Amino acid sequence: MNTLDFSILAQSWPYLWSGLLFSLSLTAAAFVIGMVLGTGLALVQHFEIPVVAQIVRGYVAVIRSIPLILVLFWFFFLVPIVLGHLSGNGRPIPIGATWTAFITFGLFEAAYYSEIIRVGLRAVNKGQFEACQALALSTYDTYRHIVLPQVLRVASPIILSQTIILFQDTSLVYVLSLTDLLGAASKLAQLNGRLVEMYLVVAVTYLAISSAASQCVAALRKRYAVATSR
Repeated sequence: MNTLDFSILAQSWPYLWSGLLFSLSLTAAAFVIGMVLGTGLALVQHFEIPVVAQIVRGYVAVIRSIPLILVLFWFFFLVPIVLGHLSGNGRPIPIGATWTAFITFGLFEAAYYSEIIRVGLRAVNKGQFEACQALALSTYDTYRHIVLPQVLRVASPIILSQTIILFQDTSLVYVLSLTDLLGAASKLAQLNGRLVEMYLVVAVTYLAISSAASQCVAALRKRYAVATSR
């Protein structure tokens, strides 16, 4: 341990910071895409829309059954070929590593968020729907103003837990040669030879952010547990 030299971090931190910002940006974008699309997928299943509901269930089942890294490879290598054939020229249309990461993470997380929302919808008391019908609220107003806010509030601890996993999974973009936090540390370690220091800093950074978010999850669970017991 006496050979460790963390003085190199003063010079390396700007590059590590840019990598961390990319990881956080990817997390935020995937969260927004995943929540919006996932809520839509959950509602399709909730309303049992013919044919479409079966397609959505198949999509969710497939996505949740395969590793994210495999989906990244599929999207990066196969989608350009498919787009090339659809365009008629037969030549692959490159999407780019950054677009691949943001789109793939969003679509992947949508499957997980949709299951969280779907379970939350099933947990809503039927009396809520009956009360909305008695007030002559439309289906749109019922779900927008009454049902979904309750689902999101109660499911927020699970949603945040999934988002923590999402943040940790952003390190997988190294397979696309993107410079996230781990990718930045890896490139710096190859240049200055301080592998232990670089990877230790990355581990501490992930630990600090994930631990802080986990404390928020615990606080939310405690808050809604108390509210439910009243």
